[in-house]
Amino acid sequence: MRVLAAVLLCLVTACSTAETTAPPPTGKFKVEQLASGLEHGWDVGFLPDGRLLVPQRPGRLALIDAGKVSTVDADFGDVLVAGEGGLMGLVVHPDFAATGEFTTCQTHRDPDDVRLVTWKLDGARATRVRDLLTGLPVNPSGRHSGCRPTLAPDGALLVGTGDTARPSIAQDRHSLGGKVLRIDLKTGNPLPGNPFLGSADTDPRILSYGHRNVQGVAVRDGGQVFTAEHGPAFDDEVNLIKPGANYGWDPSKGGTTADYDESVPMTDTSRFPDAIPAVWSTGKITEAICAADFLHGKQWGAMEGKLAVVALKGQKMLLLGLDPSGVLVDVTLPPEFDDKFGRLRAVRSGPDGALYVTTSDGTDDKLLKVTPAP
Repeated sequence: MRVLAAVLLCLVTACSTAETTAPPPTGKFKVEQLASGLEHGWDVGFLPDGRLLVPQRPGRLALIDAGKVSTVDADFGDVLVAGEGGLMGLVVHPDFAATGEFTTCQTHRDPDDVRLVTWKLDGARATRVRDLLTGLPVNPSGRHSGCRPTLAPDGALLVGTGDTARPSIAQDRHSLGGKVLRIDLKTGNPLPGNPFLGSADTDPRILSYGHRNVQGVAVRDGGQVFTAEHGPAFDDEVNLIKPGANYGWDPSKGGTTADYDESVPMTDTSRFPDAIPAVWSTGKITEAICAADFLHGKQWGAMEGKLAVVALKGQKMLLLGLDPSGVLVDVTLPPEFDDKFGRLRAVRSGPDGALYVTTSDGTDDKLLKVTPAP
C-alpha cells in the first residue's frame, strides 16, 4: 500500500486548512466494474433511459448500455488531442428526454481554443447543434486545459477552466482561462446575478478567478459550489467558490516575470490579501486531485453529504466532511480505493445515488459503480 502512515496523517490533519473536529464517518464501499476497454474516460453523463455517456480524451464518446460499450457516431475530427487536452467534460441537459442534447468541453484546433459544444443524440449517433462557448485559451501542448462543466440547481452551467500554463492568464479578467464560469446552458451568455455584469474590466461570464487548473466542480444541496484544483508539486486545493472572488494563483508575480513561476503559493495572500484560502489542501505534496461530487441519499448513512474527491497521481478517493458553512470537519480515505484501481479521473453522483468513477491509465480503463456495502 502506497499510502504510508505519515502521508495519511498529513492528509487528515497537518495539510488541511481546518482542524478535524468530529470523528470520521463509518461504513464501507461496494465497488462494481460496469465497463472496461475505455481510454482516459473523462466524465460520466446519465441518460433518462439508464444508458451512460463517457467522453474519452482521445476524441471518442462511449455509450454504455447494461455494461456493453459502443462508440457514438460523432465527428470529433476537430478535437485537438495533445497532452492533457482532448475530449473532456460532459453534461447531459435537463431536457434531454425532449431535445436529446448534451454538451461537451474539448480542446479545438483551427482555430485553436477550448470550447463547449452542444450535441444532439439520436440512437447511437450525435450531431453537432451549436458551439455554445468558444475562445477559451488553449496551450498547443494541451497543458492545463481544464475543463469541467457542471449544472447547478438553478440551471446555470458552471465551468472550471485551466490557465493553459501561461503566467498572466489566471489573473487576467478578460480571459476565460484559470476561472470558474457561470453561463446560460442554451446560449453561453452570462447569467443574471453574475458578479461582473456591466463591468468593463472583467468578462461577465466569470464567477471567480485566480485558479490554476480546475478539474472538478461540485454543487452541494443548498447551492454551495466547490472546486477541486491541481497545484504544482504542492497544495492541490478544494475551494468554496464565492462570486467575484480571487483565489490567488499568479505565476507572473504581478506581471514582473514572463516565466511561468510555479514556486509561488497556490493562494498568494501576500500579493492578494483578499484571496480566498482553500477549504482543504494537500500541503507539501501533490495527489493530482481531479473530479468531485457529493454523496446523496440516506443509503450512505453517516457518509451522506460528504464530498468525494478522486485523485490521479494519488490513485485514491478522499471523503471530505464539511460543516454547513463549508468549513472542513474531517478527511478520510476509503481503503477500497487506495492504489487498487490506478489513476481516478471522474466521479459523478448518479440519479440512483450511486457514485460512478472512471479510471485514467490509458489502457483498458474502467467505469466503476460505488455503493454502500451491506
